[in-house]
Amino acid sequence: MSLLEKIAKAVLDGDEDAVPGLVRQAVQEGSAPNDVLQQGLLKGMAEVGRLFRDGEYFVPEVLISAETLKAGTAVLKPLLVAAGIKPEFTAIVGTVKGDLHDIGKNLVSTMLEGVGFEVIDIGVDVPAERFVSACREHKAHIVAISALLTTTMPAMEEAVKALRAANLQPTPMVLVGGAPITQDYADKIGANGYGKDAATGAELARKLVSR
Repeated sequence: MSLLEKIAKAVLDGDEDAVPGLVRQAVQEGSAPNDVLQQGLLKGMAEVGRLFRDGEYFVPEVLISAETLKAGTAVLKPLLVAAGIKPEFTAIVGTVKGDLHDIGKNLVSTMLEGVGFEVIDIGVDVPAERFVSACREHKAHIVAISALLTTTMPAMEEAVKALRAANLQPTPMVLVGGAPITQDYADKIGANGYGKDAATGAELARKLVSR
């Protein structure tokens, strides 16, 4: 098993203690930092996403793997910055105004990072205008909007309408999700896509920006 394969497996296994040393060793032995990121850390996290989507991994395993991913990227980040390497696409993630739930949002953030996005998490209880200003500031390609309460679904529609009316450049693709959200509702409010879970949403986000 190569070092990059060992890094991917460590992320998959949630071996937070092992990953930093493996990442340092790979770089010291000549692997390019971006290869360590893409073929090691993110490859492992992508497999975590697949297992979560298929019901073989659950939230605790995903969160442990996410912490392992962060431990590895913390080692790589200075090297990537020095090399001028940054994610090609940016995603804004937030839970709508009136809703304080964050577990689903946090999972989506992790899965988006796992498929190569730079993620800007703007938190919970986010008004429509904050989604717009964050997109404008960070030139986002994806906006992922979460609502966990039926009472906050109108706020999701308001956020989508505000994003559409803002004439943002680039024009972000809007993904929606959360317990009460359906594909029909996503279509009704004009979203570009619906994620029934975090992993599916991240896969769809990647497809939308790759068209």
